[in-house]
Amino acid sequence: MPRVLVIDDSPGLRELMSIGLRAKGYEVEQAPDGRRALRVQRERPCEVIVTDLFMPEMDGIETIQLVREQFPATAIVAISGVESKTGADFLEVATKLGADRVLRKPFTIPELVDAVESALRS
Repeated sequence: MPRVLVIDDSPGLRELMSIGLRAKGYEVEQAPDGRRALRVQRERPCEVIVTDLFMPEMDGIETIQLVREQFPATAIVAISGVESKTGADFLEVATKLGADRVLRKPFTIPELVDAVESALRS
């Protein structure tokens, strides 16, 4: 089964996503921000990265850009629940920067699994 790297600054949500993905047979790595996620990706590469967009240290937008530069074959699923006060759609920006799939929070584990599987196929 493919390996998935889950990046989110919320430990509870990160663990919940990991449990759901493991239940479907995926091997899962975790990171609380983009900086640590890139370190994990260099040491133990994953085929899919699921990243939140708003995190301390290194946000998901910068993470997506660096993953696309350094690991172009890696599939990316961007997640966010933040609505912009300016009307900008951050998930749309993530797609333009290279995310294969996007999910708006809140989402279900089956929706997450579907997004990961769809990203792997693209």
